Amino acid sequence: MTTNDNYVLEVLIQQGLVSQAQVDELNNAGGEGSVVDRLVRAETLGRNDILRALAHQFGMEFVSLVGEKISPEVINSVSADIARRYRIVPVYKRESGIVVAIGDPLDMETLDSLRHILKCDVQGVVASPDEIKGALEHYYAVEADMNTLINADAEADLALRTTADVAEESDVTESDAPIIRLVTLIILEAHRNRASDIHLEPMERRFRVRYRIDGVLHEVESPPKRLQAPILSRVKLMAGMKLAEKRLPQDGRIDVAYKGRQIDLRVSSIPSNHGESIVMRILDKQSVMLGLPELGFFSDDQQEFEKTIQTSSDGIILVTGPTGSGKTTTLYACLNHMNRPDRKIITVEDPVEYQLSGINQVHVREDIGMTFAAALRSILRQAPNIVMIGEVRDAETAMIATEASLTGHLVFSTLHTNDAPSAITRLLDIGIKPFLVASSVKVTMAQRLVRCICGKCREPHPPSDAEREIMSIARQDAEQVKLFKGRGCNECALTGYRGRKGIFEIFKVTEEIQKMIFEKVPASELRAHARQAGMRSLREDGLRKVLAGITTLDEVMRMTMGDEN
Repeated sequence: MTTNDNYVLEVLIQQGLVSQAQVDELNNAGGEGSVVDRLVRAETLGRNDILRALAHQFGMEFVSLVGEKISPEVINSVSADIARRYRIVPVYKRESGIVVAIGDPLDMETLDSLRHILKCDVQGVVASPDEIKGALEHYYAVEADMNTLINADAEADLALRTTADVAEESDVTESDAPIIRLVTLIILEAHRNRASDIHLEPMERRFRVRYRIDGVLHEVESPPKRLQAPILSRVKLMAGMKLAEKRLPQDGRIDVAYKGRQIDLRVSSIPSNHGESIVMRILDKQSVMLGLPELGFFSDDQQEFEKTIQTSSDGIILVTGPTGSGKTTTLYACLNHMNRPDRKIITVEDPVEYQLSGINQVHVREDIGMTFAAALRSILRQAPNIVMIGEVRDAETAMIATEASLTGHLVFSTLHTNDAPSAITRLLDIGIKPFLVASSVKVTMAQRLVRCICGKCREPHPPSDAEREIMSIARQDAEQVKLFKGRGCNECALTGYRGRKGIFEIFKVTEEIQKMIFEKVPASELRAHARQAGMRSLREDGLRKVLAGITTLDEVMRMTMGDEN
């Protein structure tokens, strides 16, 4: 047994976490590893219990890094190579210096070395080594890989190729190579982290890079400000944008082949105070091959929705919700579900986000007069069975869609409304006659996306009084009800969440609803009637998924702030 092990055992006995008898018993029994290791394996103590005891002994604070949002300013105070070499994470700054999390309270040499290297006062707090490892991967992954790529051999094989790379390969000079690799890395890192968007944002004194992961923006280690211009130029070149035009918004697209997967990036640039702000939307073609079960439906809602779309040969089916709520993905899942050799399916989209096998997809080009309405008129002469319209934006599009639905076509589309019944009043507001709306609309479905609890670190917990009140759980039943949350691990980047599922509100247009539409009743009355008939609100569907351990109450409340029911 080492001197350190003896000291740790003395501290544990002194603080009453183990007895001398337990230690003697383990010493006499023998076995692999130290007594401390065997105490942990026997689940007599946890690693964190030992760390807390040692932290207390040295007058240090024990902290959890799970869910902790460390500011970029603090992270930037310690470079990636130093943080990784000493296995520390800076957690906050003080006037005199910084506070870092270390995994071994006995390692005083690390703090002394950091004081010498950083030339400031460095104080330590104690955290779990696993959490420190996760935080290092989360906060320093991009910078570490950036340095590797920038300094790599210019002829190194990059696993990612784009159409622009091939076209411009002969024009690439040696000085361009690091920037090309750096942009490649930013895209690869975003894809590895399951990001849906990459935000490149010029600020006054820095160049900020953020990834949107599971609907939430996360700032990552960013390139230095001096690389802003070449990085933005490289992205614009890859996307086929005009490099000289910096005063007007531009749109472009990048096609990427990576490890056998086809990934499209929809690129948008807009001028801002300190340079062009660019957003790259990542469209992974394999991620859209979803069926209805993968969207997050419970079996009862799935059966009801499937029955509606399968038994309808005409009419309109609308999916509603704000931007980023997964409406297009739901429409694609519906088309995949209905895509059979005996059906002709045509979509009109702006732009075509994913290419679907066996489906004719039309890209709207308003600059040449190919508007939604013009495209719709043309495709109806193609005799389709099913038509998908990316979005009902105006009265003309809505009118043509309605006429198409009344002449034997099944029409899928989206609207921007907060709940399902409001889609009806939205159509009336843009000028569609009540009798046409009542006759054509079959079902409207509102949806939101909620983050799922990470499967690797999911753990149960009893509901708090506030949670019990929100979920209408009687006090006597609280012990039988288990809610779940993610503790935070490397798999979910310490967030406790991984992936997203939908919550849904399905509003069927029955005969009674049709009569109410004829009378132009407000959305509130339509909603009240549907609720009496058994329609579940978004929040109620979310609460069912909380009880099923899919998501958390905080997440459902965050996404249904405007839902009073």
